[in-house]
Amino acid sequence: MIEAPEAICLAKQLNETIKGKRVTYVLVGHTPHKFTFSCGKPEEYPALLQDKIVGDSCAHGGMVQVNVGDAKLVFTDGANLRYYAPGAKLPNKHQLLVGFDDESCIIVSVRMYGGILCFTGDSFEGGLNSYYACAKMKPQVMSDAFTQEYFLSLINAEDVQNKSVKAFLATDQMIPGLGNGVLQDILYNARLHPKVKVSTLSGQQRQDLYHHVKNTMHEMLEKGGRDSEKDLFDQKGGYIPYLSKDTVGTHCLRCGDMILKESYMGGSIYYCNTCQKYF
Repeated sequence: MIEAPEAICLAKQLNETIKGKRVTYVLVGHTPHKFTFSCGKPEEYPALLQDKIVGDSCAHGGMVQVNVGDAKLVFTDGANLRYYAPGAKLPNKHQLLVGFDDESCIIVSVRMYGGILCFTGDSFEGGLNSYYACAKMKPQVMSDAFTQEYFLSLINAEDVQNKSVKAFLATDQMIPGLGNGVLQDILYNARLHPKVKVSTLSGQQRQDLYHHVKNTMHEMLEKGGRDSEKDLFDQKGGYIPYLSKDTVGTHCLRCGDMILKESYMGGSIYYCNTCQKYF
């Protein structure tokens, strides 16, 4: 499920691959998928995109936006984007196909759930608009606008002090594009247990956590995202997480203790009980 590093990687690849092409064909809903979320009337998407020129692509948190003329195509977490060169064999199942004047195309398929949104203007009707608006409004986590001062204003707010560091970082769109997938290694690098309360963190630990958020996510971006995700060309990312379902039961690279898994807040957390003590 894409998060900020993968979204930025995809936007960069889209700019290098389809920018400047003219849309000549759009197919929506070829394969029914009840957890593909849309806005407006999907059957009107072709009319919104047809014969328009692809402009810039960008990332808003974990969302990828492609500007096509006066329309916007936005893909949320769970939507897989793939580029197909002219003459390439296309998959049989997909939820969106956008063809271009050079006979190349992008195809979008949804895994468990995901959004494929097409609209004009700055907003759209539907439940995902609040997530989109929040991701646009807040500074991108890997941008220069996401400063230490900004981060400290979030973590020092009175209403987050009783939250765990996991709840603070990865819920309520506190930091769009930072979810459970990247959270594990951030806390591992910061030597913080996911259940530790924000109120127990010292001023230095809060500053250190900011740097681990920035550094961990930048490393993921530099390596093309995590190895659990694929890019526009169906290639896995080069970042191998320290903590994930694949490392449970293996030994911590720092201390040699066992990597553990636990259910928490409706999901899973992974941690080293020595490096990330929970008191």
